[in-house]
Amino acid sequence: MTPAMPESFSEMSLSPVMLRALGKLGWTQPSPIQARVIPYALEGYDVLGQARTGTGKTGSFAIPILEQLDPLREAPLPQALVLVPTRELAAQVHGEFERLAVGCPTEVLEISGGKHMRRQLAALEKGVQVVVGTPGRVIDHIERGTLRLHGLWCVVLDEADRMLDIGFRPSIEKILRRCPENRQTLLLSATLDERIRELANRYLFEPVVIDCSDKDVAVETIEQRFISVATEKKMDTLLELLEREKPPQTIIFCRTKIGTAKLHRRLENYFASKPESKLRLGTIHGDMSQPQRDTVFRALREQKLDILVATDVVGRGIDVSTISHIINFDLPDEVDDYVHRVGRTGRMGRSGIAFSFVTKDQGDRLTDIEQRINRLLIKDPLSEAPQKRSSRATTAPVSNRDINLEMKRELNPDLFKRKAVDFEPLQDSQESEGFSQGTFGSDGKDASQQSQGEPNAEFGVSDARRVTGKRSTWKRPRKGGR
Repeated sequence: MTPAMPESFSEMSLSPVMLRALGKLGWTQPSPIQARVIPYALEGYDVLGQARTGTGKTGSFAIPILEQLDPLREAPLPQALVLVPTRELAAQVHGEFERLAVGCPTEVLEISGGKHMRRQLAALEKGVQVVVGTPGRVIDHIERGTLRLHGLWCVVLDEADRMLDIGFRPSIEKILRRCPENRQTLLLSATLDERIRELANRYLFEPVVIDCSDKDVAVETIEQRFISVATEKKMDTLLELLEREKPPQTIIFCRTKIGTAKLHRRLENYFASKPESKLRLGTIHGDMSQPQRDTVFRALREQKLDILVATDVVGRGIDVSTISHIINFDLPDEVDDYVHRVGRTGRMGRSGIAFSFVTKDQGDRLTDIEQRINRLLIKDPLSEAPQKRSSRATTAPVSNRDINLEMKRELNPDLFKRKAVDFEPLQDSQESEGFSQGTFGSDGKDASQQSQGEPNAEFGVSDARRVTGKRSTWKRPRKGGR
């Protein structure tokens, strides 16, 4: 039976303790991914969910896990394992579990690199219910014998596509092979490409496929602009932009660690020379220690920072809803990194704006970005006009190719619309909101229209409740302790 689509948390039959915790957080209505995942997760289904970052994915798996935990005295071994790609995301997910667990004693442990190993060992020896960690540190504890997995009944792969991008697939598979076969697995990802399909086909049991991805990669609440600028004028243009926009909170992305540190110092020196300016700056890059990065992230979340200069280490893995502006001081090397950078603003339905600095030799990269997001970026008035470039800076003349490219962008924007996607969607969405839920067949039709028990050709999904297979009778009982 397909669970009904709830419009509020009160319709999900959650415990009074959980409803009070949600009330304290100000959560009254579930986001689309929460409304679709939570009912299935509570029923014991495996879930393959797609949604962009900033849509409440953490709550979609944290709530059902917390609702079904056994008391620590009855089950001293970890019951749920959440794998995430980065230390920052591990800290964020751990914090979300802590906030949602208010009112019921719950032991949640974060294990990731850069944290005190002794504290992790002591906590594991004492007993924990939920472990949130990065694949590398989780394997470290498994091989030490300090993390025992035979008590697990739920495994979550959060930001699975990012973990595969980083190269964690061998580690993920090694961990999953150590987990009990009789478990629930929730795989959540911003994209569902062939790699994710293959992973799901191997390790998920009859998963319910839930697509809460936006039809457009570029979310409508985020205005996206580009600024044509000479390399030597980028700093001046940045200062003009900050003066014009006066952003409440912004992230400025640079491509390299050295460039990030250098820009941070230049901005510090500039604002230090202006006593009237009270902007608070911070920086994050890969050469910083984990405690230093944690301190900066904490200040950002608590709105004690106005400007954060960072590398792509924060392109994914942070959820700060107060970010109003994104500035790509350097365009990223990969188009998908642009999408993730821009996704730091416009969180949870809020509006945001993103600016990208484009030098004269980056026209092709700009076009690649526009094809990826299926949208033309708006040319900002701060852009240098071609005829003014030579008078303001000594640069090479604009090539005929660049001029022709600009004319095409203006006269025939349809040429730059994306012609095809990388893979066929798992199912066609039939809902007016642009979201879909439930179990689908390989032809994109709802499996409920197929004969009962007919498997999905791709994932072996059946519309019938689990009636066959090694996990056919398994379902976590709801606990009354909460």
